[in-house]
Amino acid sequence: MSSKTLYPEITIFKVRGYVSAANATQFLEQLTTAIKTETNSILLVDMKEVEFMDSAGLMAMIKGFRLAQSLNKRLSICSVNPSVRMVFELTQLDEVFEIFENRDAFEAALAVN
Repeated sequence: MSSKTLYPEITIFKVRGYVSAANATQFLEQLTTAIKTETNSILLVDMKEVEFMDSAGLMAMIKGFRLAQSLNKRLSICSVNPSVRMVFELTQLDEVFEIFENRDAFEAALAVN
């Protein structure tokens, strides 16, 4: 997991591999750090390389989302593979999170706003 600034106001937080009970605490710590320390108002969680996410990973995402909201920051997700996307849909979290097909779709949405 890593973060970098894409534009002056956007931080990209890249997630790789499995996000499960085995590493959800570490994932949440890194996500929390990115949300709290970055001065940017927008955090894009790039999940292109995430192969699996369980309920512990979803809970970490929810906690990160709530933290971002409390700090008046926007947390969005992009490039979710079909099996992970299904988990978001089954839990109806796809209605909570802004989920974009890829970074280009995210950038296009920003350009419209």
